[in-house]
Amino acid sequence: MEMPEVVSVEEWQQAREELLKAEKELTRAQDALAARRRRLPMVAFPGAYTFDTPLGPRTLTELFEGQRQLVVYQFMDRGPDHYCPGCTGFTANVPAGALAGLAERGATWVTVSDMPLAQIEAYKARMGWTLPFVSSHGSSFSRDSGAGGGFLLSVYLRDGEDVYQTYRTYSRGVDPLVFANSVLDLVPYGRQEEWEDSPAGWPQHPTYG
Repeated sequence: MEMPEVVSVEEWQQAREELLKAEKELTRAQDALAARRRRLPMVAFPGAYTFDTPLGPRTLTELFEGQRQLVVYQFMDRGPDHYCPGCTGFTANVPAGALAGLAERGATWVTVSDMPLAQIEAYKARMGWTLPFVSSHGSSFSRDSGAGGGFLLSVYLRDGEDVYQTYRTYSRGVDPLVFANSVLDLVPYGRQEEWEDSPAGWPQHPTYG
């Protein structure tokens, strides 16, 4: 397996400082992008949705848990006893302990799926998950939110009983929320996926292999 070039301390420090300049530029660009995101307009999100939860049926506004902001991850429904590996990996990555920090800033997190609640509860128990996970089975919530039959991260703002969608993203858009990917982007061999621009000889595998 190939390895990075070995250089002197002085050469390494110079290369590191040059990269640091690019990292700081990216940080400022990300800050500017987040500022634009905060200025996005929003769209009314009407619909009398009923979600099946371990505590009984709940409406969309009730999923906010009294907060003004709601973040929803739509977990794909692949049918009975079939679970999307990407959604599984993402959900396992969500730190349940961090949800209290979101609540302190007025935001609630919930994972939603068209899977029936019994299937969700069985998978939660199998995976050891404790984060909020409810079923939209039988409703048009997945389609209306923009997920269709796929996965989606979407954000909502509540004004009393009125709900608005303020943001949504999918595919690589959820990458910043995946802890392992963020760490692997710092190590020499990266994520080891074939789409990455890596030096010749670096280990690379199919992205979903």
